Amino acid sequence: MPAFDLPLPELERHRPDIEEPADFDAFWRDTLKAATAPVVSVRPAETGLRLTRTWDVTFRGFGGDPVRAWFSLPAGVGGGERVGAGGGSPPAGVGGAGETRPAVVEFAGYGRGRGLPHERLTWVNAGYAHLLMDNRGQGDQYGCGGDTPDPHAAAPGGPGPAVRGLLAAEDYHYRRLITDAVRAVAAVRALPGVDPARTVAVGNSQGGGLALAVAGLVPDLTAVLVTAPLLCGIRRALDLTDAGPYGEIAAYLAVHRGAEDAACRTLSYVEGVSFARRAQAPAHFGVGLRDTVCPPSGVYAAYNRYAELTATEPRKEIHPYPFNGHEGGEAVQVRRQLDWLREVLDEAGDSGGSSG
Repeated sequence: MPAFDLPLPELERHRPDIEEPADFDAFWRDTLKAATAPVVSVRPAETGLRLTRTWDVTFRGFGGDPVRAWFSLPAGVGGGERVGAGGGSPPAGVGGAGETRPAVVEFAGYGRGRGLPHERLTWVNAGYAHLLMDNRGQGDQYGCGGDTPDPHAAAPGGPGPAVRGLLAAEDYHYRRLITDAVRAVAAVRALPGVDPARTVAVGNSQGGGLALAVAGLVPDLTAVLVTAPLLCGIRRALDLTDAGPYGEIAAYLAVHRGAEDAACRTLSYVEGVSFARRAQAPAHFGVGLRDTVCPPSGVYAAYNRYAELTATEPRKEIHPYPFNGHEGGEAVQVRRQLDWLREVLDEAGDSGGSSG
């Protein structure tokens, strides 16, 4: 697919106005109202790996629903031996003395679940604590599946996650999934081996959109790293592409004529540019300029307006890949992320693996 969006010089200046609802902040404040202790259970998982220890974590997401995740630590990290508790409360030893590490909370792509615990080892091998959140009601399109149902998916809408409950913001799938993502940060901060003051959100595609939402809703996040984030510049994306989740929305509206206004109002509450405007953490972006799934103009809109509502300007950078599509920079981008995150943590006076 040749480049189809704006030329790079225009992308670098692209700061579109976003139709943001007046009650955007109130909507999310009410949605995220106080929850009980986040961790429900933590059980050891057998992975066949000797250098990584993994636990099957259940935490409370939207509506108190149980959400599954994999939590991993490098073998031998202080505090990790205390994680193997189960039951209805956080494991014994939370908050005790011992070695603690920055935590990377990772969010998976559209249609994918958490899969198997040995599938994603980059961040734990880099020395970080790592939590991979399952996507509620997803996991059936690719990968190795998921383990978290979505018990609130009965509202009108199509079969795909992008259109479930599309006609009302209160019913929309992404209201629930974004809430889960915010609660995942609270959950990882309650686990042994983690320094709760050093928490990072990471994701590609849908996972990038979730990480960006977390950055806008969690004011004390340490950093956010996103590649080709979904849900950015949504209205323009619907005009540009029929690929991926945006194509599902367009197909739904092609059948449900007259539902466009309601759908667009719902989508305005999950617009990634609105979350980006409110974010405060240092940010690292990546984008393929031939990406028809998450058009680059949406990524640049979020990047260019990132942190504009905050008092200080955090460190941020973006890496475009002119000849790549939704795959972006792949391993090259991951290496850039690893180097950048270490620099950010070093600038704050520490890096992965220091004692708490």
